[in-house]
Amino acid sequence: MTTTAPTTTAPTTTVPTTATPTPVLDPARWPDVARVPHVPLRAAVAARLLQRIAARRGLHVERPDVRRRRPAPPGTPVLRVHRPGDFLHRLGEGGLIGFGEGYQAGDWDSPDLVALLTELATAPQTLVPRGTQWLRRFHVQRPPAADLPTIANARRNIHRHYDLSNELFALFLDPTMTYSSAIFPTAPGGAPEASWDALPAAQHRKIDRLLDLARVGPGTRLLEIGTGWGELAMRAATRGARVVSLTLSEEQLDLARRRIARAGLDDRAEVRLCDYRAAEGVYDAVVSVEMIEAVGRPFWPDYFATLDRVLAPGGRVALQSISMPHDRMLAGSRTQTWILKYIFPGGRIPSVRAIRETAARHTRLRVTRTDAFGPHYAETLRLWRERFAEQSAQLGGLGFDEVFRRTWEFYLAYCEAGFRTGYLDVHQLLLTREEVTA
Repeated sequence: MTTTAPTTTAPTTTVPTTATPTPVLDPARWPDVARVPHVPLRAAVAARLLQRIAARRGLHVERPDVRRRRPAPPGTPVLRVHRPGDFLHRLGEGGLIGFGEGYQAGDWDSPDLVALLTELATAPQTLVPRGTQWLRRFHVQRPPAADLPTIANARRNIHRHYDLSNELFALFLDPTMTYSSAIFPTAPGGAPEASWDALPAAQHRKIDRLLDLARVGPGTRLLEIGTGWGELAMRAATRGARVVSLTLSEEQLDLARRRIARAGLDDRAEVRLCDYRAAEGVYDAVVSVEMIEAVGRPFWPDYFATLDRVLAPGGRVALQSISMPHDRMLAGSRTQTWILKYIFPGGRIPSVRAIRETAARHTRLRVTRTDAFGPHYAETLRLWRERFAEQSAQLGGLGFDEVFRRTWEFYLAYCEAGFRTGYLDVHQLLLTREEVTA
């Protein structure tokens, strides 16, 4: 049972809403969602800040405790608050983490979640007025030490996301079971031409570009760091490469091995349960798709040192990485966020500059090419989000509750908004070694 904090109100131009049922909040599974804080002063400050943000960003806030004034103009992002007291106390105590936990708990909704989050993700550093940014120290948290992706902790971090169940991911991924940005054909204006039917080919296009970047072909000794469910390994083996793929997910290990065997490629592709730091052998090429985000900033030097150590002379490294602006990466590098708390514990998104500098400082590898395609990730996420919504009735049968559904609904929309605003981007990068000649 949740405890309800007193309502804190502030003037606002809103319309009333109907109540929404509170999801069943299991304190053992969702302790910080089930707990409603009681911080009256901070809640009052949060109410004022929310009102100011809504006015500056053109948001329409609907609350059941405010009399009707005017409906939302067409196209206006709407924040529909069902339990103002709970929501404002969460916001006052936890900031953006409390904002996400309020959605998980059902304190608020939006008829267009992506539109609302996109507006909030546009220049997020300007959301809070400069004169009040000192208030962040009251709710900014540090990531827990237990989430630091050391060798001892990394497998547990991966387990918390990727081992939820293969059946869960199969609900919203396309038949290639590829959980990273696709690359779609583009319209004459450059916009991705994305549809569910086009997604498998778009995932293969992404994989093929990465393999081409690494010059993977017949006889190539290829190391993949981060197996996923095996699609890249199979694609490379079909080219005639000899593939070793590393994963820390037992669920992915099992399904990837079965998919590779069904494709008749198990003589050319091997999947190992192995931390990247323990990689063995020498390879002509190394590829890694959206795995560096799980490495953690303190271990980026170890990651690139591993790439350098296993790469044969003349070899090539092809990475796909989500990225963010360097200044924003630095500003949040020691901050706990909602997505780290509930989705990717221990992770950290790098900037392209950080990748360049880390590789140059700790290895002989140099970034020699970068290709960005962030709008394609926004469309990939849209397709996943829509598919997840369509299949959500099956979550209960897999053992997932309503809070989990709302958590993942928020996660997919949150990420899509980040790419739509350009706050997040995704790159394929080529790294080659500066060979020392006598």
